[in-house]
Order: sequence, then C-alpha cells, then structure tokens
Amino acid sequence: MSENRIDPKIEASWKTALMDQFEAAYFSELRDFLKKEYKEHRIYPAGPDIFKAFDLTPFDQVKVVILGQDPYHRPGQAHGLSFSVQDGVPFPPSLRNIFQELKTDVGVDLPASGNLAKWAEQGVLMLNATLTVRHKTAGSHQKKGWETFTDACIRKLSEQHEQIVYVLWGNYARAKAELIDNAKHLVIESAHPSPFSAHNGFFGSKPFSKVNAYLEEHGKSPVDWRLD
Repeated sequence: MSENRIDPKIEASWKTALMDQFEAAYFSELRDFLKKEYKEHRIYPAGPDIFKAFDLTPFDQVKVVILGQDPYHRPGQAHGLSFSVQDGVPFPPSLRNIFQELKTDVGVDLPASGNLAKWAEQGVLMLNATLTVRHKTAGSHQKKGWETFTDACIRKLSEQHEQIVYVLWGNYARAKAELIDNAKHLVIESAHPSPFSAHNGFFGSKPFSKVNAYLEEHGKSPVDWRLD
C-alpha cells in the first residue's frame, strides 16, 4: 500500500462504500488536521472510537439513521455514537429528553446507562455530522471536512438502499433531508431534544413508534429500544 493511500480503521463494508471519500483530497487534509489536533489538544472521542457508529452498524445492515451534529465535548462522554454517552456518565440534557420521549412514546423506562450501543447493534446508525471535537469547544471541528464525509454517507445510504428511516431532530439535521430520496425512504423530522427546543415539537412527536411501524410495514424487524 502506498504511503499516501489512506487505510481507515473502519468496518469493512463501510470502507468499500466510502473508499472514494477516503481517497479524496479533502479527506487527506482532514486527516492531517486531525493528526495535529490530537497531538496538541484534548479531542473527543478517543481515536479508536471515531468510526464506532460505522463499526457497530455495517453499511448493509442500516435500517435507521439518527443524525446528530457534534460529539459531546466534556470528559468521558463521547464515544462515537450520536447522543450516546459512555457507561456511568450522567445523561446530558438532550439525552435525558430523548429518554423522556421514549417512555411516553413506547413505555420504555429510564435506563441505567446512556450508552446507545444496543440500538446501533440493531441497525440504528447513530451518526454525528462532525465526528470529532476539541475539549469544551463545541463546533471546533466543523467545516474541516467531516460534513462532506458524513453527507456522502447519508447520500450513499439513500442511493444504494431502500426503506431506511432517517430521524432528523432540529434545524441542522433537517437540512440534510435534501440528501435523502423520500420516495423510497421515510424521513421523520421534529424539533431538537435540547431543553431549548424540546417543548416546541420534540415532545409528543413519537419517533420511536413511527420508526418501528414503518420497519414492520416493510417486513423488517423493529428496534428493541430497551437498553437495560
């Protein structure tokens, strides 16, 4: 393998699907930026967790996409899945509101852990638009190339698969709807679960039951939303 060729540590089916992105000039620039950032600053998530969402949810197994914006930027939180935190970490406000809606919608009680890996393992791609962030500096890795990469992920899923449910919470995520062919996929949109907006359309939106109703309608197994 040539020195300039990128060999990403990512699940094999995603590596195949996204190799054109890994070989693009912008991704080489992003890689150089990240090498410098990880060397000079405290960056989340840890390097091995950058592609965890992809590793837990292979390309051909994606049934649902839940799109976030940035990883959490405080110690111990981010581990590569949107909205998820590591075991033993207090729930951030948005995640607590997600669990509140989960209880109201489908009756799942508040879990002991905010780790959403069990969703990911069932085909729920927990994707952030930007996959890394600097310590206590929200948005610090935006517009460095990650959005180009994750837009390509959304677009490729839309083009190469059918009957995926895309869950877009908040204006940032909802803007990604233009990347999705809604003639062959379901797009669920609402306000963001943040405390600043949850009462303006997130609470009562019933995304979890809507996801499962669509999956079952199209002969796919529903998501077991329980985490305990």
